[in-house]
Amino acid sequence: MKIAVVILNWNGIKLLEQFLPSVVKYSKEAVIYVADNASTDDSVAYVKANFPDIKIIQNTTNGGYAKGYNDALKHVKEDIYCLLNSDIEVTPNWLTPIINTFKNESKTAIIQPKILDFKDKTKFEYAGAAGGFIDKYGYPYCRGRIFNTIEDHHNQYPNTTIFWASGACFFIRKSTFEALKGFDQSFFAHMEEIDLCWRAFNKNYTTKYIGESLVYHVGGATLDASHPKKTYLNFRNSLFTLTKNAEGNLFILVLTRLILDGIAALKFLTEWKPKHIFAILKAHFSYYEHLGALLSWRKNNTQKAKYFNQKSVVWSYFISKKQKFSQF
Repeated sequence: MKIAVVILNWNGIKLLEQFLPSVVKYSKEAVIYVADNASTDDSVAYVKANFPDIKIIQNTTNGGYAKGYNDALKHVKEDIYCLLNSDIEVTPNWLTPIINTFKNESKTAIIQPKILDFKDKTKFEYAGAAGGFIDKYGYPYCRGRIFNTIEDHHNQYPNTTIFWASGACFFIRKSTFEALKGFDQSFFAHMEEIDLCWRAFNKNYTTKYIGESLVYHVGGATLDASHPKKTYLNFRNSLFTLTKNAEGNLFILVLTRLILDGIAALKFLTEWKPKHIFAILKAHFSYYEHLGALLSWRKNNTQKAKYFNQKSVVWSYFISKKQKFSQF
């Protein structure tokens, strides 16, 4: 079983300088690739000069995370893909428990390691923490992170089956990725890994969290969490995933979700963040533009399964004041 660590890069020479050495040092079992999304800085030249054993894939355009990886992985032959953000520090033996799990569990198709905050290594990191889940209305949350409440880490979350794995450090079998036809490129970036995991779930693939594998993530290195574009992509792409993959009465689900998004916009209003309000409106208009294609995809992929245990994470968090996964 061969594993490839594939780092998607776009004008990220500073991140490569900081984090690539740890990946090279602690990933002797893997073939390492840098997939460059048409950078205009010296990223590729830096890798060639300093890490000649790393394989370079040069995409012709910057298609974001989804298209970038779809294009790059066509050139990767190893059995297991590790899609690794360029702002991640890996640790000794981080690959060993992942490889062992894939070898010993044939039904496990996707794996996420433990993701802690590079800036404060006592805490979980926002993007994935100890594995992701989703509520009835398509809102994602994690063990260790509910909305903006991030828990201290003290080994409280054991290995388990999860619903989605973070795209910050995302392991998937090549055969599974190809069977699912990769990421949905209409997402561009953000939540495409949740959509892929949801499609995998509906096809009876298993996604797991393996806490013996540890990485540290900076987060927001390419697009800060406070940026309106991130708000736009998260709200729009969450509606995309819900429409494509959810079982049940879609009209009621989407209507409820749109109302909840409206409440989120009011919250941004109270915080005087008008750009984020417009980002939500823009997300909804983009959703309507794509609705025909989304419904067509839904019609042609009829296998749906119950995907949630938590009816509304919004209600639990903001009304019931349950702000830790252990309280659910």
